[in-house]
Amino acid sequence: MAEHSGQIAYRVGGEEFYTAYRVFGDLKSGDCPLIALHGGPGVPHQYLLPISELAVSRRVPVILYDQIGCGLSSHLPDKPKEFWTVELFMVELDNVLAHFSITDFDLYGHSWGGMLAANYAISRAPNGLRHLIISNSPASMALWEEGNATLLAAFPKDFQAMLKKHEDAGTTESEEYQNGIQQFYDKHLCTVKPWPDALVKSFEALAADSTVYSTMNGPSEFTVTGTLKTWTVIEDLHKIDVPTLLINGRFDEAQDVSVRPFFQKIPRVKWVQFAESSHMPLVEENERYLQVIGDFLAM
Repeated sequence: MAEHSGQIAYRVGGEEFYTAYRVFGDLKSGDCPLIALHGGPGVPHQYLLPISELAVSRRVPVILYDQIGCGLSSHLPDKPKEFWTVELFMVELDNVLAHFSITDFDLYGHSWGGMLAANYAISRAPNGLRHLIISNSPASMALWEEGNATLLAAFPKDFQAMLKKHEDAGTTESEEYQNGIQQFYDKHLCTVKPWPDALVKSFEALAADSTVYSTMNGPSEFTVTGTLKTWTVIEDLHKIDVPTLLINGRFDEAQDVSVRPFFQKIPRVKWVQFAESSHMPLVEENERYLQVIGDFLAM
């Protein structure tokens, strides 16, 4: 499989940064490329590498890139919270498409990446967008929090009290809190044990620089205190006019309550739930996941 990587200059407000990318397959083949948006925000692309298998099995060229602020792209730990907006990342996607002179494309987003993809499809309404895949993503952060509150309620009371104690005290970097969120993640983020190396690397990169994640999301997946807290696209979902595949897992952080608005309001949508998965069916049920996506893109 052909593969190459590089950097794309990204100018923001007179400053020049860069976006690191990897391309799998041949963008000149005439086959519609798939642009894959990672989650977080701020969890770099490594954990999405299994998506690149589509370049072999389905002849789908795949572009993965690290969004600004993480991975191999520019790190900007001193930028104020006002810098980190959804629009910043939509313009970055515009820039990636322009760099490769892409007009027709399919768009995939996982977790935060699915939120970004939905926002992009609504606000940009690109003529060249052929298929949209929203994987393990909420339609609003309020519903995401509601779903995660339900999941947390199944944990022992003393466990819940410990998490709240650290969140109230601002000590979420403590070993006790970090061990606690790992227990939650092992049930609702990725149930594969041990975690795949690519997923570990992505989360190690997040731990090394959590600027984007902590600013936009907060201290953990289930406690949202950042600038995305009021984010929602529910009222605009009817504007998405391309075939859309909606994915979540039975034990997902993206519980049905947060996913359902996509299904109710997007005109042409298919919802597939993975019964043995949490937030990472890409690795938890890899073969079926890639088959579902590949079949959808072939429609």
